Amino acid sequence: MAADVLSEAGVGVDVYEAMPSAGRKFLMAGKSGLNISHIGSTHDFLMRYHDHSGPFHDHVGAFGPDEVTAWMEGLGMPAHVGPTGRIFPESMKASPLLRAWLRRLADRGVRLHLKHRWTGWAPGGALAFDAPEGDVTVTPAATVFALGGGSWRRLGSDGAWANMFRQAGIAVDPFRPSNCGFTVDWSARMRDQFAGAPVKGVGLSADGQATREEFAITARGVESGSVYTLSAKLRDEIDAAGSATLWLDLLPDLDAAEVARRLEAAPSKQSLSNRLRKALKLTGVKAALLYECADRAALNDPAQAAQAIKALPLKLTGTVPLDEAISTAGGVAWAALDDQLMLKEKPGHFCAGEMVAWDAPTGGYLITACMATGRAAGRGVLDWLARRAAE
Repeated sequence: MAADVLSEAGVGVDVYEAMPSAGRKFLMAGKSGLNISHIGSTHDFLMRYHDHSGPFHDHVGAFGPDEVTAWMEGLGMPAHVGPTGRIFPESMKASPLLRAWLRRLADRGVRLHLKHRWTGWAPGGALAFDAPEGDVTVTPAATVFALGGGSWRRLGSDGAWANMFRQAGIAVDPFRPSNCGFTVDWSARMRDQFAGAPVKGVGLSADGQATREEFAITARGVESGSVYTLSAKLRDEIDAAGSATLWLDLLPDLDAAEVARRLEAAPSKQSLSNRLRKALKLTGVKAALLYECADRAALNDPAQAAQAIKALPLKLTGTVPLDEAISTAGGVAWAALDDQLMLKEKPGHFCAGEMVAWDAPTGGYLITACMATGRAAGRGVLDWLARRAAE
């Protein structure tokens, strides 16, 4: 996006890419359909981000869903809006969009240097790269860093840049997993019989935030869907207290009084599993979760059973490893940047994307913010170059 803005303005741009091909994380994000943004008012869209700063709001507000849609159409890729408001390219795939984008950049003279991994600042401030031909240094008029967060190392974002920035006196907040799975101390029965099972038709909540998306059981815990939606609050609770509670509503379409009434009406001679199955259609993985997390003796009392079914506490013991998270929180601190995303300690050097300390849920918010901050950094470079030329 920075190259898009700069090349459109007639500025010569070289892109140094660490991997053997461009946009690998972009392609991975679109593996099952490129969810590039999400419809909604600017206010509602911005409220989905966690721990944001004023400049971040300004940049994403200036390049939100409508602008992303127009940008795709400019590349010949009309948008498609899914039933939940998620925005995709009409083709649903990332590869045609990426090819069109790279073609436009190449037509404007943007040069792409593959297998060039940034290794730090050389003496005198030049940028140093490990390249196929050996060590390379370059001294551009301005630089945009888009080095990624700390997850999906195999796609290029290993977070190794953070120590180099810190050594240069630039504040970097520690990386933390976001949109991630969590560990649970499952019983052997739960782990062996239900690992991989989807849990549908449930409500989940954490620290006042609620959602009705499905999620999945794994051999080591829970992941996907609603777990990702609530991951920021759950992660923060784990960081503060060492564990977190995920509250499950196994029957969100029934209130507690109706659940208790149906259980009370069931024949007392029936086994608990039969009462749950016949009175409430509570079977399979949902019933297993109830047995796993509730006091089994209390389930024989309709009122207590109803309370457990409507507010079942699932204890989370930790997050999955950082590299397995869909995204990461942390990165270059906002205090280290000016309003145009330029490093205060390194004039003429800008930062964009997931390497900056913002956090977002899945649903198009991640990619939109990466694009918006890339655009903002590109515009910052234009202003910087104009100021230098005027001096």
